[in-house]
This record gives sequence, C-alpha cells and structure tokens, in this order.
Amino acid sequence: MELKQRRLFGTDGIRGVANSDPMTPEMSLRLGKALTHILRQSKSDSKRPKIVIGKDTRLSGYMFEQALSSGITSMGADVLLVGPLPTPAIAFITSSMRADAGIVISASHNPYHDNGIKIFDRHGFKLPDQRELEIEELMHNGEADKLQGSPNDIGKAYRIDDAQGRYVVFTKNSFPGDLTLDGVRLVLDCANGAAYKVAPTVFQELGAELITIGVNPDGENINTDCGSLNPELLCQKVLDTDSHVGIALDGDADRVIFSDEKGNIVDGDKIIAICANEMIENGALRGNAVVSTLMSNMALERYIEDKGLGFIRTQVGDRYVVEEMRRRNCNLGGEQSGHIIFLDHTTTGDGTLAALQLLAIMKRKEKPLSELSLIFDLYPQVLLNLKVSEKRDLSKIPGLNELMGEQEKRLNAKGRINIRYSGTEPIARVMVEGENDTLINEIANMLTDKIRQEIGA
Repeated sequence: MELKQRRLFGTDGIRGVANSDPMTPEMSLRLGKALTHILRQSKSDSKRPKIVIGKDTRLSGYMFEQALSSGITSMGADVLLVGPLPTPAIAFITSSMRADAGIVISASHNPYHDNGIKIFDRHGFKLPDQRELEIEELMHNGEADKLQGSPNDIGKAYRIDDAQGRYVVFTKNSFPGDLTLDGVRLVLDCANGAAYKVAPTVFQELGAELITIGVNPDGENINTDCGSLNPELLCQKVLDTDSHVGIALDGDADRVIFSDEKGNIVDGDKIIAICANEMIENGALRGNAVVSTLMSNMALERYIEDKGLGFIRTQVGDRYVVEEMRRRNCNLGGEQSGHIIFLDHTTTGDGTLAALQLLAIMKRKEKPLSELSLIFDLYPQVLLNLKVSEKRDLSKIPGLNELMGEQEKRLNAKGRINIRYSGTEPIARVMVEGENDTLINEIANMLTDKIRQEIGA
C-alpha cells in the first residue's frame, strides 16, 4: 500500500542515481519550493522561514545544494548552509538554531553515484509519512511549478562557519563528564563521508589515541571498500595496530558498526543489548521497553523480554523506530544495521554519539568489547538481496505466500522469515533466521529463486 502511495519518498527520504529521475536538480528545485510553501502556510507568525541544508561528500552534493537553495530562496525563505556534516548534525543544528526545517543531501551507505534528500522538522525529527505525502502532492499535481514568491520577498543563503564546532561540542557533551578516553587506542573508519572531519575531532579531544581510515574524500570514494557496510579493513587494522576497539561509520554517519579487539564484528543488535543492560542497571531505561525493527535478531528480543521488558518491532527505518519510541516514551531503540537512537541525547541515529555511549560502558566496567559482546549468542541469520525489475506487491507474486507458509512450518516456531523491498534501492531482501544454518540457507535461496522467477532484474 505504502509503495503505491509514495512516489518519491521511501523509508529514508528520496533516493536514486544522481542526475537521473527522480534525483535531478529540477526535482530538487520543486522540492525546495513545495517545502517552503508548506512551511509558510503552517507558520503562526510572519517571520521568514529558515531552512538548514547539509550534505555528505558526494560530488553531486553541490548540484542539489544549489537547486534546493534556489527553490527555497525563491519562495521567500532563508537558507543556512553548513556543508559536509553527519545527518544527526543537521538534526541538531536545525533544532538548536530554531530553524523551521533541515535538509540532508546524502544517500547514506549507497555508492557515490547515488544521492538522496531527507528532511527534518524544526525539532530535529524526520518528517512523518503524511507530511511527505503533502509535499509529494504539491510536486506531482503541478502546483509546485506554479508557486512563485514575490519579487520583493526573495530569501538569502548564509554559510554557518561554526557548524562543525557546534556539533563536536554537542556530541562530546553526551559522554560522561567524569570520564575520558585516555589510554584507549581506537581505529575510526569514516567511510570517506560526512563525518571525516568532526568524528576524529570528537574522539581526539576526549583523549583517544586515534588511527583513522576513510578520512580523505574525493567526491567519489564515499563508502568504497570502507565504512560500516565494508568493515573488513577496520577489523584487520584493529588487529594490526593492537587497538582496543574499531568504529566504522557509514557515509552520512548515522549508523555505526564495531570491531572488538580480536577483530570480530559487533553489530547493532549486540550494542543495543549492551546499552540496554547498562541503562537498566542505572535505572535510566524509560518506557519499560526497547524498540527495534523486523530485522533484529530473535536473540535480542528474547534477551530484552527475559529482563521483563517489552520488545517492540517496527517496519525497517530508523524514523519508524523513533516514532514508536516517542509514542511509548522510550529512550533506547535502534536497528541491527547500526542506527542506534538515544532519545535522551538526540532525535535520530548518530553513529559517533552511539560509539561514545559504548566506550563509556567499556570504561566504567573496565571490560573489553569482546567480553561485553558475550551478552547473548545471535541466532543464525541469512540475508539475501535480489535486484528486481519492479516492486510488485509481494502478496501478488504467484505461490510466494504458500511457499513462505510451508517454510515457516519447517522452522517449527524457532525462527522467522521476513521479505521486504529496500526503501532506497530496487532490491528485494529475503531474511531467514533459525537455529540451523543449513536449513535457513536452503529456505532463503528457495524464496529468493521464487521472487527471481517473477520480477528478477
């Protein structure tokens, strides 16, 4: 249903190949005009709206930054340009500067030829589906093309030169004031992305001995053989340098994956459990629940429920996690992929901030990450990605529902099957989880083959 309704926005904004529909300068211009029009209509005063624009390090970011700025200023709003900064930094700057909205130009973990646009409201939260649909309607019914500001009411664009410093201070303030990172040697992989300047500064100023990877962006090397989706180099570097921990961000630095001191990957599910345990011990966990998504491992669910807490699953996307956290007054949630949200500190996933929370636990308990990550054993899980020619309603693929039902019986209530489309790419994702590696791989391949027969690209 959602796929039919939403023509532009996916699970995390608008995304596609840069300079190809829908990610074109023309679309960005209309988007800027439509967003500004809606903001002006909803303002209770006559003050000129302010919109923050930040980006990652992709070459195409300049193009979209200028197009968005043109659309916004033509409608009588001002633009605050902050340059390359992490997605969570834009959320923070938007809120702290009392702007009316924030825009991030980034395709997150995607390769450099892709780009995307996501929007925050004045409080630093991602726009809900309904507001995105309002913007889409303006853009698709032709109204956005007719929108025109007064010649006497054209906005201005300003550079916010101290935006990086503001975010560094904000992020450091999430780390306990009685602790430092003195004596901690860590490897930091910034994926040649948006955090390449600010993240190293945060860890260095807190006292860490830092070895860096992916801090030399050239506009095309973002996420290339580095970052949270490609942590192999990080793990090897941790071993080669005898470091205490490795931290890998993605292109827009809203997610984080770790390597322990032995070179083993520690994903978001384990980090959520470690942080939940610490917050429970300190009486700091609110809402009597932890929020995650359909993709989180069953072992995390059982661990949280064994603690007497609720484990709430949402559809995939950190903004859906945040929405549910706010509804339930929870302060911890996240995704297996490394989006981890601490609502006591911030409004969205923040890889650097999440890393600081984990490092604080390591310092307090004086335990290495390899020991902390023994908190539970993950269920075997396989995830297969299939490029598709169309995102057809899964229930309309002949025989797929019946096949899923048959395979779920084989798991004997000791596993899960989840099939969904990527919200940002033409990909179907088949996830199977259970106790037996051979069985879940067999089931995953069977389901993938069924989808490939019908809509494989």
